[in-house]
Amino acid sequence: MGLKDADHAGLVVAAQAGDDRACEELIAAYLPLVYNIVGRALSGHADVDDVVQETLLRVVRDLSDLRAPESFRSWLVSITLRQINTHWHRQHVSADRTTVIDEARRIPHAGAEPVDTAILRLHVSDERRRVVEAGRWLDPDHRVLLSLWWQECAGLLSREDMAAATGLTVAHVGVRLQRMREQLELCRTIVAALEADPRCPQLGETVVGWDGHRASVWRKRIARHTRDCPVCTAASAERIPAELLPLSLTTLAVPAALIAALAAKGLLSGTAASAAGLAAAPVAGGPAPGGGGGNRAL
Repeated sequence: MGLKDADHAGLVVAAQAGDDRACEELIAAYLPLVYNIVGRALSGHADVDDVVQETLLRVVRDLSDLRAPESFRSWLVSITLRQINTHWHRQHVSADRTTVIDEARRIPHAGAEPVDTAILRLHVSDERRRVVEAGRWLDPDHRVLLSLWWQECAGLLSREDMAAATGLTVAHVGVRLQRMREQLELCRTIVAALEADPRCPQLGETVVGWDGHRASVWRKRIARHTRDCPVCTAASAERIPAELLPLSLTTLAVPAALIAALAAKGLLSGTAASAAGLAAAPVAGGPAPGGGGGNRAL
């Protein structure tokens, strides 16, 4: 992430005192973490860059209110989660729905999705691709937990950070993560069953009328079949254990367009981006449009 735990508290204090360079260093160091949480939680939605920008703008605006600089990481994650929820709420309102939206319904066709393009380009294994696909079948709150869990496994978040960010106890976070992993396993079975060639005839009858969208109603309907179907469960019998899956997924690369957009808003400089190991070349050339996602790698 670019900073050791012992370093970031001092930068927070300096940024709170009006040190613009310290603020830029904080943004540059934690941008990959924020981008990965949002990118994974929104499953590559076109609004990922916008949500990241809104999150960082709010962080800078409210930084003076942070009373414990050493808790910056968990405070940052808490703001990130609120912005993700705000994004879902806006989508809910704009669709004039009365139920929680299934964000997967707004994911573009897989052939045009940046994440899928990166997967194909890197020739990752079917197992890695399937776990990404399974994540898109999760309920929105579980998708956020999966995103946080991946950051924990990558060493970017601790269980304590997750507890502080969500306002839960460490034990309660563990319980919720276990429930998420159980749903993830269910979704992995669904993905494997749907991709099986030949597909189970009974499953084919179950999905008659399905439009291809990963809605919860279809997840439940398909799961009722796969749970008791030896043909469908056999399709995923030799998969990698869930606790090893995050280790096979690399981090999402922050798009150059997003770095340029943050520079245009005065949140990031080329120097800070370079120091954090980000692709800062486009920043030096001036502002570039934000949003739209850019290229991402898994």
